[in-house]
Amino acid sequence: MRRFLCLLGLLGALVEAAHAASPKTVLVLGDSLSAAHNIPVESGWVHLLGDRLAKMEPGWTVVNASISGETSLSGRNRLPALLEKTHPSVLVIELGANDGLRGLPLAQLRDNLAAMVDAGQQAKARVVLVGIELPVNYGPQYRDGLRAVYAGLAHEKKTALVPFLLDGVALKPALMQEDGLHPVASAQPLVLDNVWGALQPLLR
Repeated sequence: MRRFLCLLGLLGALVEAAHAASPKTVLVLGDSLSAAHNIPVESGWVHLLGDRLAKMEPGWTVVNASISGETSLSGRNRLPALLEKTHPSVLVIELGANDGLRGLPLAQLRDNLAAMVDAGQQAKARVVLVGIELPVNYGPQYRDGLRAVYAGLAHEKKTALVPFLLDGVALKPALMQEDGLHPVASAQPLVLDNVWGALQPLLR
């Protein structure tokens, strides 16, 4: 009996060690704001996130599945295969800017985002929903409605929320590229800090 219990204990220790050694993944599904648009990849906030995790939260890896031009619908269509391939512990959804710039009805954006959150949660991933803002010329009704989509979904689905990815960046011309939409390389650490506050508690 003693030998049997020892074997059980050893087996449990091996399983625990294997679990501890297995990589934990943060999957980032975003658009050009997360795809290091027009700056070196290693300067982008997602790459900087990988560097920070290596120092502060060893054992975590980052998979950046962001594509410039990505919409919520195309992200929704791509996500199931990405979940199957990467098995993330945390899913960061940074989509909606391109939908907003094209004036997509907010109900469609909400539906796509909700489907992605549901898919992530069904895959046992903790979800961070990253909100965006549009230029003032899009009018207060649409801009307020867009904010409400992210805030409402985060509350309903009980996800972490980054209210605005470019908070403290977007209104400072020196931190933005000439297109007025994408941050320069030197602003990327600030962008990461905006995400980090919502992301870090999910790593532990």
